[in-house]
Amino acid sequence: MTRQARGPRVHERWAHLRFCVIGQLLAAPPPKGELRAEIEVLAGRQWRHPITGDPVCFGFSTIERWYYRALKERSDPVGVLRRKLRTDAGQQPAMSDAARQLVLAQYAAHKSWSVQLHHDNLVALAETRADLRPLPCYDTLRRFMKANGLDKRRRVTSRQTAGADRAEARLFDREVRSYEAAYVNGLWHWDCHHGSRKVLTARGEWQTPILFGVLDDRSRLACHLQWYLAETAEIIAHGLSQAFQKRGLPRSGLSDNGAAMTAAEITEGLTRLGILHQTTLPYSPYQNAKQEAFWGPVEGRLIAMLEDVPDLTLAVLNEATQAWVEYEYNRKVHSEIGEAPITRFLAGPEVTRSCPDSDTLRLAFTRTDQRMQRKSDGTVVIEGRRFEVPNRYRHLSRIEVRYAGWDLGLVHLVDERTGTVLARLFPQDKTQNASGLLPHLPTAHEQGLDNVEADVWFGFFFPRNAPDLIVRRLHQATVEAMATPAVRQRVESLGATLVEPERATPEYLAGFLRSEIKKWAPPIKASGVSME
Repeated sequence: MTRQARGPRVHERWAHLRFCVIGQLLAAPPPKGELRAEIEVLAGRQWRHPITGDPVCFGFSTIERWYYRALKERSDPVGVLRRKLRTDAGQQPAMSDAARQLVLAQYAAHKSWSVQLHHDNLVALAETRADLRPLPCYDTLRRFMKANGLDKRRRVTSRQTAGADRAEARLFDREVRSYEAAYVNGLWHWDCHHGSRKVLTARGEWQTPILFGVLDDRSRLACHLQWYLAETAEIIAHGLSQAFQKRGLPRSGLSDNGAAMTAAEITEGLTRLGILHQTTLPYSPYQNAKQEAFWGPVEGRLIAMLEDVPDLTLAVLNEATQAWVEYEYNRKVHSEIGEAPITRFLAGPEVTRSCPDSDTLRLAFTRTDQRMQRKSDGTVVIEGRRFEVPNRYRHLSRIEVRYAGWDLGLVHLVDERTGTVLARLFPQDKTQNASGLLPHLPTAHEQGLDNVEADVWFGFFFPRNAPDLIVRRLHQATVEAMATPAVRQRVESLGATLVEPERATPEYLAGFLRSEIKKWAPPIKASGVSME
């Protein structure tokens, strides 16, 4: 006996065969009184079995029943010749209600069990529970579990925690569907991947590199890929900054719940840049599936091409990665979207915003914290180190600072009400303080004057209606001169402080001048002082 190749369903094959047997009687009805003879002729013929292909014959009454059933049906004469479904199809009558409830309870508690394990446990419980008898066989139990969608599932994690249990329940109760952002740069995914090959470091050690990758959800474009030797908040900030400068600012981002991804510097930085940061639910990596699936071609194509490199270094790996992602992955037709990622990225529609400069990004990826100022020397402690607060802010008992935990060379004092940067804080230099620029000059407070705050500042002014082009050129030259180490060192040696870049603009000076006039005009007029 041979079986035919897969094609129409079994019921459909039987319906077609039966219709072939009686179809001629419907197409050319025999004269009155000759129907019996025609059916007897058909009953004497051999037909091919629709499943096995073997010769088969059908009785007179069987063909007669097929004929009258098709004759009465006007709309679908083939459909009425299908084999009827059993009335108890899919019900497993051999299983008692108690056995059904027990299997459902077992599956809810142990989704990773096999059908055989469920059956063995059912057999063991039946020895003490009479309501489980008669026991269903293995095949009946397998059909019952398949009909009810009780498939074997792997646990999301081997750890027995409350979070893992909630993730299991959520995955069981809710549907998992694919999604795609409607706009380019509407949603980015980023994650880290531990490479399968080790790299040789300058210290002569083999280390496993970690790939930080950023993908655009709609276009599947790899916005930035870079290998590092660790997964820290500094690495995440650096990788995101590179991606922003390449592709612009997205509207939202999705990452996992790792410590580096959720560090204060990262979450606050994304908020300052106007990027909605969302994280996947615990033990639910499938929510970031596009990023997880991307590691497949990274390992299957990029790393595979480097398997003959004997002493792979991080620099060589990054250089090869940039070449692969820009010249192959981003330009190759993606099987799911039907076009190259770079083509879809450029076609839009998009909600991209321009990226700020490097200094702004560096200042954005910082954390905000509050510190108590020590009145004796005007310092605050940050990460175990003391930083000096400018004299004009010595009256504040509690100040707000912004800094990155990996770079204490850039610490700022900010206004706690608006978040505006007020000044940069520098580490305490006791040796320089010991020299003293004006060691014998008493302060205003030492002279008995309280609540005195006065700053001396300098600015460049031009005649009214000076050409804007000249103002801008001289402003640019001044800013460049102030940024040179020699000028900065000379100014600081005189006890002065250069203003921050965001305050060194003609617009800021104009507004500051108006505020100074408003501040000092009343006391000057009240004192009667006048210029001679």
